[in-house]
Amino acid sequence: MTALSTIKTTSSRIKDIKLNILLEVTKAINDNTSREELFRRFEDVLKNQLKIGKIVLFMHDEEWECMIHYGIKQKGFDIEVERDLLSFKEILYVNLISRPHLELFDVVIPVLHKAKPLAYLLIGDIDEERIDISPTIKHRPFIETLTNIIVVAIENKKLAKRELKQEGIKKELELASEMQNLLFPRELPENENLEASAFYQPHQQVGGDYYDYIKTGDHEVVFCMADVSGKGIPAAFLMSNFQAYLRALIKRMPLFYLIQRLNNKVMDSAKGEKFITMFIAKYDLHTRVLNYVNAGQNPPLLITKNEKGEVNHELLKIGCTGLGMFEDLPKVDEGMINIGKCDTLLCYTDGVVELENNKGQQYGVESLIELAKENQDKSPKEFIELLKETLKTFKEDQPYIDDIALLSARFF
Repeated sequence: MTALSTIKTTSSRIKDIKLNILLEVTKAINDNTSREELFRRFEDVLKNQLKIGKIVLFMHDEEWECMIHYGIKQKGFDIEVERDLLSFKEILYVNLISRPHLELFDVVIPVLHKAKPLAYLLIGDIDEERIDISPTIKHRPFIETLTNIIVVAIENKKLAKRELKQEGIKKELELASEMQNLLFPRELPENENLEASAFYQPHQQVGGDYYDYIKTGDHEVVFCMADVSGKGIPAAFLMSNFQAYLRALIKRMPLFYLIQRLNNKVMDSAKGEKFITMFIAKYDLHTRVLNYVNAGQNPPLLITKNEKGEVNHELLKIGCTGLGMFEDLPKVDEGMINIGKCDTLLCYTDGVVELENNKGQQYGVESLIELAKENQDKSPKEFIELLKETLKTFKEDQPYIDDIALLSARFF
């Protein structure tokens, strides 16, 4: 056999080996082989089949990590990806530049996706004394292809795992949202004594605002609006726990004692990390007296109209600090007010008055008072729809920054 034939035979055999390597790696990827096993096979190919003497593979997983390390003591090199490699967007032959930290290697192979670096492979074994071509040079195109296949496969695994986790979180949020919807009263009164309407829009899929309407006797009803500090699932779970406790106690004790029991419950549940602001009122249909406690909540508006047709308002501020701020409430005051014919109560959370427009201006309590007084004759449902549209127009291009809850009641 001539030397040329030998070279051709060797070349053909190497091509077959490389083809088999690609087929085996592809099959392993399709079989959903673990990341660790893919790294092991990759190292075995470079080290034992292609005879590459030095191998280091960096990949980004939250931060840059060395995934494969062979042929050099780890303490023997000092490479920081951010400092030494991030600037490389294409294959680099180290002998062409002066980089002290890379001098133990011959070639740097970056793996990029849309210009974003996913990995860097460093290989080396060039021996200037040897006669034949170095494996690092001879197999470089194949190593580049194999590295891209392995890295992209592992990156796809990460993305699939992340999507699976996000899908799980999405289902948890959907369940939490459904659970939260069960907190709100299914029906609000619309009769000869009282008409009420409400609206809730969480900032995220679930939120920490809550409103309630509870009939506690033949001639007594309760209105409640509350807001947990913070947003999302933790706030929603704390509020659901709070609402269950409130409903269990509301028929059994006056507001003064109820507030103190609720404060203790929030302290036990939140351990001082969150607090709840709340407005709660009991209304007697016979006496037309509204007793209330405002525990740090935005003061509800009571819109009234006197015999002269003058429209006035009152902010219901009397109460105490928010619940869960102190182990023992410093002071609890209870407000009492007589309700006239066609008076309207409007409860709201801070997502309404703190909503900002393009100029950074907040909608504010004064704007809310003005709108409520100008539209005193509207039904609760009509007014809430008007307020929703007003807020949407006011905020211009700005997003809603917080949960929004509204509860309006008109007394006949």
